[in-house]
Amino acid sequence: MAAYINRTVSMIAGDKQIRTNDIRTENSPLQIFVKAKKKINDIFLEIDDYVDDTVRFIDSLKDDHKIIAQEEVQKVEAYKDKVQGIRYVLKRDHMKVAFFGRTSNGKSTVINAMLRDKILPSGIGHTTNCFLQVEGSDGEEPYLMTEGSDIKQPVQSVGQLGHALCKEKLCESNLVRIFWPKSKCLLLRDDVVFVDSPGVDVTPNLDEWIDKHCLDADVFVLVANAESTLMLAEKNFFHKVSTKLSKPNIFILNNRWDASASEPEFLDEVRAQHQDRAVDFLARELRVYNTKDAEERVFFVSAKETLQARLKEQKGESAHSKSTAKHENIYEMTNYSDWLNFSLGGALAEGFQNRYFEFQDFERKFEECISKSAVKTKFEQHTQRGKHISTEIRQTLNEILDRTQKMKAEQMNAQKEVRDRLNFTEQQLILLTQEMKDKIHRMVEDVEQRVSKALNEEIRRLAVLVDEFNLKFYSEPLVLNAYKSQLHVHVENGLGSNLRARLSTALALNIENSQREMTERMSCLLPDNKKQVTMSVLPRREPFEILYRLNCDNLCADFHEDLEFRFTWGLTAMINRFAGKHHNNQRLAITNLPQEIPQALISPADSIDSSKFVSTTNYFVPPRNDDWSLSTKIALASITSQGTMGGLLLAGFMLKTVGWRLIAVTGAIYGTLYLYERMTWTNKAKEREFKKQYVNHATQKLKLIVDLTSANCSHQVQQELSSTFARLCHLVDETTNEMHSEVKTIDKTLRTLEEAATKAKVLRNKANYLTNELDLFDSAYLKSLH
Repeated sequence: MAAYINRTVSMIAGDKQIRTNDIRTENSPLQIFVKAKKKINDIFLEIDDYVDDTVRFIDSLKDDHKIIAQEEVQKVEAYKDKVQGIRYVLKRDHMKVAFFGRTSNGKSTVINAMLRDKILPSGIGHTTNCFLQVEGSDGEEPYLMTEGSDIKQPVQSVGQLGHALCKEKLCESNLVRIFWPKSKCLLLRDDVVFVDSPGVDVTPNLDEWIDKHCLDADVFVLVANAESTLMLAEKNFFHKVSTKLSKPNIFILNNRWDASASEPEFLDEVRAQHQDRAVDFLARELRVYNTKDAEERVFFVSAKETLQARLKEQKGESAHSKSTAKHENIYEMTNYSDWLNFSLGGALAEGFQNRYFEFQDFERKFEECISKSAVKTKFEQHTQRGKHISTEIRQTLNEILDRTQKMKAEQMNAQKEVRDRLNFTEQQLILLTQEMKDKIHRMVEDVEQRVSKALNEEIRRLAVLVDEFNLKFYSEPLVLNAYKSQLHVHVENGLGSNLRARLSTALALNIENSQREMTERMSCLLPDNKKQVTMSVLPRREPFEILYRLNCDNLCADFHEDLEFRFTWGLTAMINRFAGKHHNNQRLAITNLPQEIPQALISPADSIDSSKFVSTTNYFVPPRNDDWSLSTKIALASITSQGTMGGLLLAGFMLKTVGWRLIAVTGAIYGTLYLYERMTWTNKAKEREFKKQYVNHATQKLKLIVDLTSANCSHQVQQELSSTFARLCHLVDETTNEMHSEVKTIDKTLRTLEEAATKAKVLRNKANYLTNELDLFDSAYLKSLH
């Protein structure tokens, strides 16, 4: 009782401050929730943008599983839906107060009194049939919406939809949402939502009510009847609430306390009785408050009187606003009793002033409680979830950053290794190329010298080779042509086989060794996975063989044998023998003319028929007539003439000069020699003469192609070695190209890692910023409540 008196005196002394709170300045406790809601929504808007940025960043990296794992991608993407869900809940969050009690205890009237307007239906008996939720709207016209429908209905229909006496009534657990203009009610302007319920004594479905309408309530107001005590139905309801909500905020309003005016002598005893039972229920049964705090949650009011006073007060304010200086401002009255008399038109009931003060005290404490409770219940969990999301994303970004930094270091080391290996390979390739060129050049020169030397030696032994030809000889022209063809083949095969026997083995061994050396030296420049490929470049299983194509058939095609009998001591033979030296000198001069290598020799792939460069040349040069003596000319003319006159002249000249005896002896010896030679001029002698002429002719022709043949063979060797080295160089070029591509790939990877690291740092710093913002919100709005 003393507490009640002190509370009443305090309120009377601060009546001006109470009136200031009635007009709801910006210092209202409810503004804490409004500001906190705006702040937390702004923070989660930033968190939503931040998560979107992070998801886009993660999407850009998810193809590279070395930077980010699939689990991390799914984890970050899941935060997007979570944050959007939190934002959706935050936008709908409001301070929700639920009114419960038995039928006809005045729940609807209390709500109307707090809203300063008769919005909900009220009356005697069971009035409210379903849950009615009053919330603010930005429009100027009130309307309502039923559960499961988006159709706006006139607010006047609430009397039919929610009234228990209506024939077409809704289910008791259904919800009717009433949207009242915020401009008409300051409480609704501050995001307060009022929920009126049917009586807890008219339904057994208390669990359904709690699950559907009470789990998100910030404050529960138990409206009890002061003319009776707390009933079991009321207690059972809040027992169920306390099992599902941890320490719910409960106010107990003992309504209809104006009935105590009829028995003033029992006023204190009845009040104390109700107070003790209510405190015992809150502190000992529910255990949601201690005894001292429980006493601050019990009030004795008359909602009907308060509603009437406030309705008349609004009418008085309206009338006063239309007057001029005729009346004083009602809020500047220093005597609060005068203001109440003015509000009620002079009809002031006994004790109403105390009951009105008590109702205002309840509103003040209710506002403080619901604001703190709503901020805590609505935003504390979201704040922690926001911190958790920021922390988890920051941790993921830190892991990505660490990974990218590590991968960056690895890629830089790999890049350095590849660049060093590339520079080494290119430098070694330049050195090896020059070295191999020199080696091939020396080997080509050596082959050319060897072939030239061997061919010259074989030419000198050509007579032996021709003598080995044993085909039977016939001097008839047709048979002789076939004989010559077979001899051409024999000479060519013999020369070729002799050259191969002398050169091929050594040359093939040298070439194989050179190829093996090339392969070994070049394979050192190749990676391990390509060294096996060099086996295909190694020398063939069959050793390399040089082709010696002399083509004697074409080379000696201009050979014409002379198998007519000629006496060795004949005048013509002697004259030819005398002119032979000069004739041979001229032939040697022509033979020694410089020979131009044809263009066909540039490509050693084609075997060159050397004979075609010399077969068409006629090297016979007749002796100059100026060098012959007059007597020789006469003798030649005499002998070569077929007339008898020449012979007689010659005989007479010889007879007169030396005598007939000497001439006779000489003629006998001369005739004997002639006869002997004529008798020995057999087919065998013809064969010897033919082979001798052939050897002389072939020797001259073969000497002409020695340089060409050796050049051809050296070109074959050069082509073989050059092609081997080219294939090896191609493998090295492929390796260097791969290394260049690898360097480009590493550069691209480094740019990607650098961008990823930079973006991860920015996002990580933003996570720190968001965590700091949530910490500031926690300090400003949550920790200050404790």
